[in-house]
Amino acid sequence: MEQLHGLDVPQSLDDVCRPERLGLLVYDMQVGILEQIADREKVIENVRTVLEAARTARVRTYFTRHVTLPVELMGLAQLRMWRAWQRVDRLEDVRSPFLPDAPQTQIVPELRPNEKEAVLDKLTLSAFAGTPLELALRGAGVEAIAVVGVATEIGIEPTVRHAGDLGFIPVVITDACAAGDAEAGARATETLQFLGDAFFTDVVGFGEALARHGRSHTI
Repeated sequence: MEQLHGLDVPQSLDDVCRPERLGLLVYDMQVGILEQIADREKVIENVRTVLEAARTARVRTYFTRHVTLPVELMGLAQLRMWRAWQRVDRLEDVRSPFLPDAPQTQIVPELRPNEKEAVLDKLTLSAFAGTPLELALRGAGVEAIAVVGVATEIGIEPTVRHAGDLGFIPVVITDACAAGDAEAGARATETLQFLGDAFFTDVVGFGEALARHGRSHTI
């Protein structure tokens, strides 16, 4: 940890993986989204390993779900986006794919949140837009946010960039993130690496960094 003007500025993964100052974001690990991911089983297992390490270290953990409004309530941007993603020509053919109670909207059972974790629903790609995530993190004194989930090129990149813009230190656990399109996912990761404000690690490195801090705090 380096200091300047009374600030402790993290220089290493260990510096940002202090459980009392770290949050974990499990991004959109939903049944219907994971059906579109080629390495579905691998990313579920890696996210589960990260989740177990975070629970052991008592890291504050937040899940997101991407939900959609009924078509009758969708605005201009939502209608345009879903028409493009569903590859339909007419707005009348757009369907709402992730209604809150639909089976495909639920988080996969392998990663079921527990009573100490929060599930935040969102309409947007950034996990910070239109959700209480920023308020929750700041209120708890969290300075860094580790991110896992899907999809890298759709939601992980904008969330990590938004975290940096808000003054949080992002930690991307690369093998616990997956892309729907491998090339687009690689480009998104390269962009985040180029920007330089995020730490990058893997499942093993993250678990080891947490373990070195022990379990010296409680929530």
